[in-house]
Amino acid sequence: MRTFLKPAAGLVCAITLATAGCSSDKDDTSDAAGAGRPQSGASPSESASGTTSGTAYAPYVSATTASGNDSAGSPSTYNLAFVIADGSACTPSWNGTTAIGDSAVKSRISALTESGSAVRVSFGGASGKELASTCDSASELAAAYGKALDAAGTTEADFDVEGTQLADSDSVALRSEAIALLQKEREDLSVTFTLPVMPSGLDDDGVALLESANDHGVEVSTVNIMTMNYGSSYDDDMGDYAKTSARAAHGQLKTVFGLSDSGAWKGLALTSMLGVNDVDNETFSLADAAEVRAFAEEKGVAWVSMWSTFRDQRCGDDASADDAATDCSGVEQEAGAFAEAFTG
Repeated sequence: MRTFLKPAAGLVCAITLATAGCSSDKDDTSDAAGAGRPQSGASPSESASGTTSGTAYAPYVSATTASGNDSAGSPSTYNLAFVIADGSACTPSWNGTTAIGDSAVKSRISALTESGSAVRVSFGGASGKELASTCDSASELAAAYGKALDAAGTTEADFDVEGTQLADSDSVALRSEAIALLQKEREDLSVTFTLPVMPSGLDDDGVALLESANDHGVEVSTVNIMTMNYGSSYDDDMGDYAKTSARAAHGQLKTVFGLSDSGAWKGLALTSMLGVNDVDNETFSLADAAEVRAFAEEKGVAWVSMWSTFRDQRCGDDASADDAATDCSGVEQEAGAFAEAFTG
């Protein structure tokens, strides 16, 4: 997600190549990177409520503050936003303000998982300092990531890399090395990268990050594209733009990871910015959400997501434009309606 989000709430984005292989020398008939690695929740096709679906629903939530809309749509997995550095030290914290082992956060995670849903720790986002820019070595960075995962009690990691971090080749390489080290220590670690996208696909920096992960032997479960913030010239249907972006990224995953057509779709996830965005002409409607869900089901996309559960409600009559960017959707809706649209 983007910089207009509240620093305390954090923001999003990254994905898991569900069954797609991450090595470029994989046979091009392989179905996914990291075959045998666990999916979000029980599997990408099984929700917490036990219903089967080809595409899971995994929204972004605040790690520190509960929302009445968290459980709408019965998510299979919650993406906990965000773990970043505590100041300039190589110390993981929630949103740069809350200790990684905070008891209130642990209680929140217990409540989210009580019904059988899983949690995935999302590292990075649009605000604050990403750990890869504050840690001095790959081993130190891997340890910091591990502390956060252990505190949340999960083997699911999402790396949301955007802005200047995405263009920083040194931190990209360090992160790849650290994740590879962590996967050697934790064979069940599932890794997702969340990256910005355009209707033309991932930019050169996004592709370079995936190639770096591949070169370091990282097993990538999913690549989660943020289908949003295209710019003022993209003023047509947001659902169509999301599908066009997904098709372009799908081709790039086939090339980078040597995947089959179906394997690349299984290794893709889609995250939308529900309602209004900080780009004035971008409004993602409930109809767009239903359109993206149907497309994801048709193609066999691993999971769909949104920023975020605490925005999945209409704004109050006295809400400002800033409120719509942080606390509500800015469109007419029932609470939890986007979650229901994203689960079909």
